[in-house]
Amino acid sequence: AVPQSEYIAPRDARRAWMTGFTGSAGTSLGTPVQPPAERSTGRVFSHSLGSITCTAVVTQTRAVLWTDSRYWVQAERQMDCNWELERDSSVMSIAQWLIQEVPPGQQIGFDPFLFSIGERIPTLIYASIADNLVDKLWEGRPEIPPDNLTRLQDTFVGRSWQQKVDEIRERMMENPYEPTAVLLSALDETAWLFNLRGNDIPYNPFFYSYTLLTLDNIWLFVHNRRVPEELREYLNASSPCQGPHCVQLPGYESVRQHLQSYVAQPDVRVWIGTEYTTQALFEIIAPEEKLLTSDYSPVLIAKAVKDETERHVLRRAHVRDAVAVIQLLYWLEKNVPGGQETELTAARFVENCRSNQALNKGSSFETISASGPNAALAHYSPTDETCRKLRVEEMYLIDSGGQYLDGTTDITRTLHWGTPTDFQKEAYTRVLMGNIEISRTVFPAGTRGMLGRRALWEVGLNYGHGTGHGVGNYFGVHEWPVGFQSNNIPFQEGMFTSIEPGYYKENDFGIRIEDVAVVVPAKTKHGHGYLTFDTVSLVPYDRKLIDTSLLSPEQLRWLDSYYLKIRTTLGPVLKEQNLSEEFDWLMTNTEPFLSAAADASCGVARSTLFRDSLYESFLLM
Repeated sequence: AVPQSEYIAPRDARRAWMTGFTGSAGTSLGTPVQPPAERSTGRVFSHSLGSITCTAVVTQTRAVLWTDSRYWVQAERQMDCNWELERDSSVMSIAQWLIQEVPPGQQIGFDPFLFSIGERIPTLIYASIADNLVDKLWEGRPEIPPDNLTRLQDTFVGRSWQQKVDEIRERMMENPYEPTAVLLSALDETAWLFNLRGNDIPYNPFFYSYTLLTLDNIWLFVHNRRVPEELREYLNASSPCQGPHCVQLPGYESVRQHLQSYVAQPDVRVWIGTEYTTQALFEIIAPEEKLLTSDYSPVLIAKAVKDETERHVLRRAHVRDAVAVIQLLYWLEKNVPGGQETELTAARFVENCRSNQALNKGSSFETISASGPNAALAHYSPTDETCRKLRVEEMYLIDSGGQYLDGTTDITRTLHWGTPTDFQKEAYTRVLMGNIEISRTVFPAGTRGMLGRRALWEVGLNYGHGTGHGVGNYFGVHEWPVGFQSNNIPFQEGMFTSIEPGYYKENDFGIRIEDVAVVVPAKTKHGHGYLTFDTVSLVPYDRKLIDTSLLSPEQLRWLDSYYLKIRTTLGPVLKEQNLSEEFDWLMTNTEPFLSAAADASCGVARSTLFRDSLYESFLLM
């Protein structure tokens, strides 16, 4: 397993196995244990990965679960009488409980493979136990999938794995601290480096792995039975091989032993990224002078910028994905008034539409399909217990994405099929204004962050999640370290990011408008080296919710330009797929906002005649 994973494999769902509770991912802490020299009492520790939305602690006398109000009823139903439910899930509440419950001189056991260095585990309180104790008790624990690892086809990658290895080695040689090795713990690091994919983690084409890369050698730690002969040949690992591009396969379980042997050598220094390197590997790199740290490994930094091939194929994936989303929006508009559709049927419909598109490999995350008050929970996903019917008089939020061999997608649209209130229209329009303002911003290369909340702040509104995140190429849909937060890396040409401002009114409705955009060069009058965003998501917004009186002429022109791009790109594709009704829906919902006269008054040289002729040309295809 690996720390910080957004999704986990069934075999790593230790908290669910311990407690019976299957709600949002969280943390499980175990019974205090004696210091290492005196470990003789029973103890358990497990970390099921994710945010601290749910925490379980087991001591010698008590078993307690913390979770937030979304899951109180579910937890009470699923847990047996051995467990107590605490309703304050704040970190401070958990810490205070531990201080009261843990006797002086005792420690809390934890699995060091499940925490990164960035989580800063205090070793005076916690004791590292490399053999996970839950695993020792878990009878019938799911096995690792037997499927072989696969390589990406050359048409989807611009660089061979050998070229990527050479690039990382160049970064090592350029580093003034002279690292002799780079250690990779995050699953996406190894998958990217070797252009390999697997299916160990739901929604993510990753596989259990570590890599140790030096200037002369490469050690790939995977379950070797899953590496067929053709992959061994691809990795130069099938026979005795000499040279800097020969991959050695010591076996997944041998990573600690192998790293210990490496750092025991004189004059070595291992470069790690602290955000994702596990405590289990960090704690054996000693003494300190043999360690070189940075927030992110050189692989994560290199992976953040897509090459020309990756940019091209990722754009193509978004075109096909937009077809599926437009099928959904048209279907909803036609069927919701009938009163039979639900959050789950809508989620399944869009997933089915995606499955019919070329190169689709499933969803990129669990679909967020939320109506009315459920949409006020920013990351709600429907279940049989919580699912609501879709109603014409309520707002509806659909946040979904697909995995394709050529790219990963993520898009959110908020809809209303009836008559929205004035406040709903204002809130939606101000969210849209934030999306547009970021999308049309021109900024110097190397800029961090971006302000997308001004239109909301002006009227005292806000949202409590990030404004965007990186997106991968048949990879993780939330790809670190790209995004708008202060700890993200500066923007460079070729980075893909989501842009997703929102607003959520508790127990009433939620709004989010999310597009994926690529960073591209900007043409400026005087300066050079400036960048901007080019939106690659191609789905129109809900016109019924847009109050055009709040939008500036520049924002309206941006909308018209975006809608024209949607028409010219998607119109032919919808025709090719014989989706004539969806084509008509698209044409209706991408009509320009500015009239020809208004365009002229704003200095815009577009004509309605051009749009009409474009429309006619589509109809004749």
